[in-house]
Amino acid sequence: MGGAGGNGTEAEDQEAGVSVQETELQNAEAAEHWDLRLYVAGQTPKSVAALTNLQRFCEEHLAGKYRIEVVDLVANPQLARTDQILAIPTLVRRLPEPMRKIIGDLSNSERVLVGLDLRPRPA
Repeated sequence: MGGAGGNGTEAEDQEAGVSVQETELQNAEAAEHWDLRLYVAGQTPKSVAALTNLQRFCEEHLAGKYRIEVVDLVANPQLARTDQILAIPTLVRRLPEPMRKIIGDLSNSERVLVGLDLRPRPA
């Protein structure tokens, strides 16, 4: 399976600082697919916490309907331009549209739910 770069293998993408973790779509026709990209800077505590929190969040709320791409900006700083990343860690929801961004370690579940538009903003 090709990785995030499109043309390379997953191993090549990992060497380039991009790794992809996917779950199978359980019901491709009925399921809404979530394409999430997490920008990190190496293995800092905040970056590790953000990935751990994101994985837990996705399993709880998007089980079987998501794809996480991790982009390490230490290895590939030029990739920050793609989604106009100004701070890290940053989560970018690419699908479903519209694109949304959340900055931080994703430890506040309510903020993540609202930020990803899974729950309406409190009045």
